[in-house]
Amino acid sequence: MRDAVIVEAVRTPIGKGKPTGALAQIHPVQLLAHTLKSLVERSGIDPALIDDVIGGTVDQVGEQAMNTTRYAVLAAGLPDTVPATTVDRQCGSSQQAVHFAAQGVIAGAYDMVVACGVESMSRVPMWSNVPAGKDPFGPGVAARYPEGLLPQGISAELISAKWSLTRAEMDAFAVSSHRKAAAAWEAGLFDAETAPLEGVTRDECVRPDSTPEILGGLKPAYHDPNFAERFPQIEWNITAGNTSPLNDGASAVLITSSETAARLGLRPLARLHSFAVTGSDPLLMLTGVIPATEKVLARAGLSLGDIDLFEVNEAFASVVLAWQQETGADLDKVNVKGGAIALGHPLGASGTRLTTTLVHAMRERGARYGLQTMCEAGGLANAMILEAV
Repeated sequence: MRDAVIVEAVRTPIGKGKPTGALAQIHPVQLLAHTLKSLVERSGIDPALIDDVIGGTVDQVGEQAMNTTRYAVLAAGLPDTVPATTVDRQCGSSQQAVHFAAQGVIAGAYDMVVACGVESMSRVPMWSNVPAGKDPFGPGVAARYPEGLLPQGISAELISAKWSLTRAEMDAFAVSSHRKAAAAWEAGLFDAETAPLEGVTRDECVRPDSTPEILGGLKPAYHDPNFAERFPQIEWNITAGNTSPLNDGASAVLITSSETAARLGLRPLARLHSFAVTGSDPLLMLTGVIPATEKVLARAGLSLGDIDLFEVNEAFASVVLAWQQETGADLDKVNVKGGAIALGHPLGASGTRLTTTLVHAMRERGARYGLQTMCEAGGLANAMILEAV
């Protein structure tokens, strides 16, 4: 049976998603084009061999409209015969791109494919694709959820309350993320996975001097009297400090089969072992990582103890800590180079950013299995397991 392997993985440094951010002046098509060009250069492949490029972008409007991935292919100088498409599974868009790409290789539909993603949150803010006064959900959803769906911050608060997570626990987790990220940068552990551009060489949001005392002084980010009345169990512990920031960035991975890699002289970084995607309660919304982890482990025939490293997207500290409570995972194996709270969460790019970080961390630490999972708006989650080659 055919397999799928990652032979190269690269990302940009991640910038603050503000007009003053380090990458804010770079068009999202150019951000993604930079990673595609770097991917081709680092691998040494003939880009004409690429059967497809599957990209993830969340806010597909304005400068991120019109199939961004296709124009990034052209901007990168790849042959115009290389096709491309852009998918949306919210925050997990580019992880879904990895799933689609690998599944296509395993099925024999592709021999070589790129999975990638981009988001410029400074140029295309969240919800830009929903004009004021417009309803993206429709009457059927309104009938099923008459009180309305919730903002993600409120969902994160409900998770905090349901799993009895304290402000101190979440702030401590956030501080740990920053410290791990800073240490990884100082040790040169991100050098192999990043492709600097426009003089930007490091992730812009890492704060090595972050402390629980500093984070403890931040005000709740989502306190709302209306939701406070509706959900009296909320203690309002979610802040900007224990939440991922707004960011700009792009990332990409090159996927092929072991047979094709051997024929072309490419060195696999990891085999794409198993995949799962699941739906969950769209009100809690961000808890899908729990059943997705269970599902992918069962599909792989593995137990939690078989996994050496985890990448769990740090959309909110409460998400990772609730996941840890339910799975029993060892936090020392989770996001070992820091996560999105420190590194950043450029929505459409985050899936392949996590994959890029995970495959390099597996190689550095001699890990056999790595598991990646991401929560996604609407009550969705992706999970996959990578295996060392």
